[in-house]
Amino acid sequence: MFLEINPEYPQPHRIKMVADSLKDGGVIAYPTDTTYGIGCSIFCKKSIERIYQMKLRDRRKPFSIICSSLSEISRYARVSNGAFKLIKRYLPGPYTFVFEATREVPDLLLTRQKTVGIRIPDNVICSALVTALGNPIITTSANLSGEDPQGDPRLIENVFGSHLQYVIDGGILTTDVSSVVSLINDQPEVLRAGIGDVSWCI
Repeated sequence: MFLEINPEYPQPHRIKMVADSLKDGGVIAYPTDTTYGIGCSIFCKKSIERIYQMKLRDRRKPFSIICSSLSEISRYARVSNGAFKLIKRYLPGPYTFVFEATREVPDLLLTRQKTVGIRIPDNVICSALVTALGNPIITTSANLSGEDPQGDPRLIENVFGSHLQYVIDGGILTTDVSSVVSLINDQPEVLRAGIGDVSWCI
């Protein structure tokens, strides 16, 4: 279902509709502060598997997760005091930070090194959804693997509509991606340079 949500003042009843769908195992397309993402609850294994299938994605490449707040990150990642002070400067924002994962992270979302990528996008729709759901959602760009990210929700519906419970229209977005920075052992390492400035990592 194509669903328009106000990108500045999300309608609470529409946010609840989508959050309830996520609780029931739904898969959605949603806006972030970069491009559109596809996601589901991190605790719904069947839905995660469905996203792998629909994107034709290599299962050796785990998805990152979106948390609702800085305080929630500590439940899913081992974050030192120094790393916490650092990410507090850049989140919410267009970054994915990689940490050692805690046992709360489902195995499907772990790398071979037992790490996890975590985002807090600067997008009110995205934030409202994760808050209403009560736990993180997975995040992956709304495209087939190997193709460019997609910033037009109508085109996303054309490609993935039959697999999605909701395609949220939050406006036309860029096709930029987040910058990915590893903070394992508190040593910033740029894994992907995206829209977020990474000059501070040097």
